Amino acid sequence: MTLNVEALENSFAQVKPLAPDFAASFYQNLFTDYPQVQPLFAHTDMSEQRKHIIKALVLVVENLRQLDVLNNALKEMGARHLKYGTIQEYYPMVGASLLKTFEFYLGANWTSEVEQSWFDAYDAIASIMLEGAKEVS
Repeated sequence: MTLNVEALENSFAQVKPLAPDFAASFYQNLFTDYPQVQPLFAHTDMSEQRKHIIKALVLVVENLRQLDVLNNALKEMGARHLKYGTIQEYYPMVGASLLKTFEFYLGANWTSEVEQSWFDAYDAIASIMLEGAKEVS
């Protein structure tokens, strides 16, 4: 699968200056739309967790042109998430919440091309993370 790197980079650049609000909105969307995932975060410092989601997005976007680096990092992330209790069924929920958050923050710049680019990227991210989780299970 070929990712639209330019669309991903450009759209992320638009939300990055709003990172704290973006992250808070992401978790609000996730917990509102999918309350079944909230127990995973029962003992989590959410201010730190919001920083982690932004760091993960930065990692992805900054390494879209270095797929070997990105692949290894995502496999490791998938293995870590397995230890936190993340199951395969949660990945689509996270993806839907992420896209919903991007749509809100990008507003008129959330075009069908940008939506498809993030859908494809998240699909690839989730697949690689799940591969990493399977390698340690």
